[in-house]
Amino acid sequence: MSIFFIMNIEISNPQERRDSDLYTEKVRPIVESYGGEYLVRSDNITSLSGEKAPDRLIIIRFKTREQLQACFTSREYAGIQDLHQTSVKLHAFIAEQ
Repeated sequence: MSIFFIMNIEISNPQERRDSDLYTEKVRPIVESYGGEYLVRSDNITSLSGEKAPDRLIIIRFKTREQLQACFTSREYAGIQDLHQTSVKLHAFIAEQ
């Protein structure tokens, strides 16, 4: 079984992009330390439905829901969480396989 953390991110101005990039730089080692594997992290997205594509798409695979929850409720993550929540409009989903 795998569990996927999927984020569609909208970035509306250059300062938000810088903050989001800083978050991305800091979050990767945290995610990986909890067993997360980045499958997709891209700004090159094409919409097929006619709606605007997100500015950034991220898909991370964890082996278990417990790993995912431990990662995003960790003290390390709490230290950088505000960088992301204040800099972008975020739609996050969890999908199980």
